[in-house]
Amino acid sequence: MINVVYFSSLKQNNLPDENDYLGEVCIANISPLERRKRLMYGIRQFVWTLVILGVLIVVHANPLWRLPLLFMFSAAATGYFQARDKT
Repeated sequence: MINVVYFSSLKQNNLPDENDYLGEVCIANISPLERRKRLMYGIRQFVWTLVILGVLIVVHANPLWRLPLLFMFSAAATGYFQARDKT
């Protein structure tokens, strides 16, 4: 059995050609209203997570109870970064 490998380019140098595109374009695929919704969701989620974290610290709960807050922090970060990156 013969294994064959096909390469997309056999150019030895990695320098851009005159036909290569050098710029980077970022086109927003959501409206400003949707970006605002995502940003507000991220902020609300972050505030709620901080409130819950504060309550857990004040009542001296076992630190393992803070671990699920990681998911809430990640949801807040996702909302914020989606709004910032316009995706």
